[in-house]
Amino acid sequence: MSEGKAIECWLSDMDGVLVHEGHPVPGADEFITKLRETGRRFLVLTNNSIYTPRDLSVRLRAAGLDVPPESIWTSALATAAFLASQRPEGSAYVIGEAGLTTALHQSGYVLTDLDPDYVVLGETRTYSFTSITRAIRLIENGARFIATNPDPVGPSNEGSLPACGAVAALITKATGVEPYFVGKPNPMMMRSALNRIDAHSENTAMIGDRMDTDVVCGMEAGLHTILVLTGVTQKDQIDRFPFRPSQVVNSVADLIDAV
Repeated sequence: MSEGKAIECWLSDMDGVLVHEGHPVPGADEFITKLRETGRRFLVLTNNSIYTPRDLSVRLRAAGLDVPPESIWTSALATAAFLASQRPEGSAYVIGEAGLTTALHQSGYVLTDLDPDYVVLGETRTYSFTSITRAIRLIENGARFIATNPDPVGPSNEGSLPACGAVAALITKATGVEPYFVGKPNPMMMRSALNRIDAHSENTAMIGDRMDTDVVCGMEAGLHTILVLTGVTQKDQIDRFPFRPSQVVNSVADLIDAV
């Protein structure tokens, strides 16, 4: 499958690769089962920072996919790992949900609005004017600005919702301070995932459905990149980008025999 070393470890995006609108992509169950039966090290990745890995594991199980919490890596976990490496046992003012606050607590961080080291912005379905105003004032007073992911909109049954990237832009407009985004397409997300499963870039594949996040992120982290055509990016759009995936397949079902 790869011109270099054989693929021993697998990273996979979640939405558009394994599930689509709450339903499993055909072949996803067999792919996950094969990974587990063969003992391959793998992680399911998501930029969604709302849920904890345990929450996501339950949601995936409801869709028919058996993915244990320890095999899920979120932008919230990547953000917590990054901050713990930068400023151990620091403090943060957080706008987000349990996925982010739990990850930061577990990394040794104190959550406070009293002179925090960082303002950390994540995803939430209830962004409030009060919390955004507090974040702006803390950044103006010297707090460093971190955001879990740059996605501008998120999906809902009613249509698009403003997501982390859109709210980050609002805060940047008010303060003149750009955030550091930890999630995809920052290769930091991939590197922290590799560290999580003790994997190496030369024998790890990244499966994604987006050229502008999954593929570019995996490429910059030195991974074998696989684009599946069950999500956002379609085959006729690939040539619009100045980079290419290592491999293009119709769906994750085409990768079962490669595990």
